Amino acid sequence: MAFAVSSKIIFFLLLFLFLLSATAQRYGNVTLGSSITANKANSSWVSPSGEFAFGFQQIIPGGYLLAIWFNKIPERTVVWSANRDNLVQEGSKVQLYADGKFELVDPSGHRIWATTRSHDRVAYGAMLDTGNFVLANNNSVVLWQSFGEPTDTLLPTQTLNKDGKLVSSFSKTNYSRGRFLFTLQTDGNLVSYTRNFPLDDVIFAYWSTQTVGSGFKLIFNRVGYIFLVAENGTILNYLSSNKALTREFYQRAILDYDGVFRHYVYPKSSNSSGSRAMAWSTINFIPTNICLRITQDTGSGACGFNSICSFGTDQIPKCDCPFGYSIIDPNDRMSGCKPKFAAQKCDGEARGMNHFRFTDMPNTDWPLSDYAYFRVVTEDWCRQNCLDDCFCAVAIYRDGKCWKKKYPLSNGRVDSSVGGKAMIKIRYNNGTAY
Repeated sequence: MAFAVSSKIIFFLLLFLFLLSATAQRYGNVTLGSSITANKANSSWVSPSGEFAFGFQQIIPGGYLLAIWFNKIPERTVVWSANRDNLVQEGSKVQLYADGKFELVDPSGHRIWATTRSHDRVAYGAMLDTGNFVLANNNSVVLWQSFGEPTDTLLPTQTLNKDGKLVSSFSKTNYSRGRFLFTLQTDGNLVSYTRNFPLDDVIFAYWSTQTVGSGFKLIFNRVGYIFLVAENGTILNYLSSNKALTREFYQRAILDYDGVFRHYVYPKSSNSSGSRAMAWSTINFIPTNICLRITQDTGSGACGFNSICSFGTDQIPKCDCPFGYSIIDPNDRMSGCKPKFAAQKCDGEARGMNHFRFTDMPNTDWPLSDYAYFRVVTEDWCRQNCLDDCFCAVAIYRDGKCWKKKYPLSNGRVDSSVGGKAMIKIRYNNGTAY
């Protein structure tokens, strides 16, 4: 929805503040020929204020990420990385060569990453106080900047232009590209998608601004507002409207690994924290409940296959396994769930129906996983029909209707709005459920 005259005034005021802050940035120059080596010395190029650093972070033993991070908080939170899908070994090096090339190479000299723009006329590099690393010419004209190639995070004074995108990390500790995409499309619509992981194409749009034909640029200004504007400056959509100034709070907006776009703040000191803890806290997030927003024909949904997504009071989607199932990868809560029991056989008397029972979960469903549907039946009929069917893993009963589900189960969710119940078929041996 557009806000006509008043929004234009706000836009130009915010744009003025954005340009003023950009021109006021101090440069800590990185001279031609400078380099950093990935090792335990943890060398880095630090912004003049010391709030941001550019260098290597060790992610796993022997594996390093070339990154930019918040340098004055204990978490050293990463906001940008160059080689997120390909960690490098100790002894790898990033160098700004005498001819202006800026490259990351492994210990044998093999190039892992390089800037996408021409290196002609590059005179120096600089880590800015905004968190932006730039390459510039002798007139301080920026020729390349990390802000122009974001990974999963936006910072105050940063913009996302048409065809710009954020790709979530795979997990909290794995910075490689994950399952979700956030992009300002060339048609002007700002959209969150599930990715066809591990490929780059998308599957399902689970949130958008519905601004086809009008969206032009997403702006994250210094004041703490994140908003989408049209080409004429009209504000089309506010994603976050926070007044936590950057002089008091560190800020970042990130497409988190769970697919939620969140605006975080972190007090710079206990004096500015007010009631906030000295930690990252969320002030806005979209969508409001991702568990209910993703219902896709292919793919697992908000969580992994056979798992259930619930939205807790902490405003974080939680992926759980139903009774009788266990998580596939304990280090990745979105990896999905597997049965802890042998599947039911389909061979005549060997089907072993007497070895299976049901565990009920109210307000639970796996939409689009059904292969059979019946109307005007009783719950007992639905339960028995699933028990007799070796393909049936779960039966859903709601309002006199029965759906039978088979593996793998997708789009799992539990929420009071779902209604009905899921009857999950579990193997019993000697009265013990697996």
